[in-house]
Amino acid sequence: MTDTTAATEVAAETRPLEAVEDQAGAETVKQPAVRTAGPTTGSGPAELDARNVSAWFGSHKVLDRVSLTMPAGRVTALIGPSGCGKSTFLRTLNRMHELVNGAAFAGEVLLDGADLYAPGRRLTQARRDIGMVFQKPNPFPAMSIYDNVVAGLRLTGVKPGRATKDALVEECLTRAGLWNEVRDRLRTPGGALSGGQQQRLCIARALAVRPRVLLMDEPCSALDPTSTRRVEETIASLSQEVTVVIVTHNMQQAARVSDQCAFFLAEQGVPGGIVEHGPTDAMFHNPQDQRTADYVNGRFG
Repeated sequence: MTDTTAATEVAAETRPLEAVEDQAGAETVKQPAVRTAGPTTGSGPAELDARNVSAWFGSHKVLDRVSLTMPAGRVTALIGPSGCGKSTFLRTLNRMHELVNGAAFAGEVLLDGADLYAPGRRLTQARRDIGMVFQKPNPFPAMSIYDNVVAGLRLTGVKPGRATKDALVEECLTRAGLWNEVRDRLRTPGGALSGGQQQRLCIARALAVRPRVLLMDEPCSALDPTSTRRVEETIASLSQEVTVVIVTHNMQQAARVSDQCAFFLAEQGVPGGIVEHGPTDAMFHNPQDQRTADYVNGRFG
């Protein structure tokens, strides 16, 4: 992956969305438009509340009126078979869905009660408040470990001094569970790290801009079991400091790391939606819907 490609995923900068009526007139579909600056938000973990979220790629509707509250300081796992809209839903939560040409969105996403899609809401602030870690580790390969961690600061316009950056790098690498492994080689390329270390470096980079929510799209799917365990330990250590929303196909992982689960399903050409959601223990041991029981017990998917 080139530095330019990685920068696109990190910055994820595009135009916000404007409300227009769709052809059916049933939902307000939001399309790209220029917005003015809006207020910033607070600090610490935040509650995310998705209300009646629908999403399209062109004329194809992939999500239909999905509502889910993701509590502050907790880990929410999005589970379900491939193609049911989990990753699309995740990307609506920090407005990355609109990066796709022809994509459209309807509904609300509230960060501690403030709608991320509201007129006047700054897109850069939304992406700063809600960070993203992708399925494939995407450090800037030619940049040092140190520069990878502080790269996001330039994108948000923050220009700290050297001492502040040094402290931030140590703090974020420590929070990502990587400091002890790389403290003596901070000036070596981030691309030289192992896959699991690169993923934790990406977590550290996301943490450097002080997000209130961290979205994780199958962050362990390309990792070996040892690296997976370390990333899961990182998630557990972060959950009191930042709200985490993770997409995973690994039911054991969902059971290990999450406080609550939401089971997504798309059946017979119907757009994806949530069948059931609730505390993780209840979802795995006492689900209310037979389809949930079948999925978590490996009978399909």
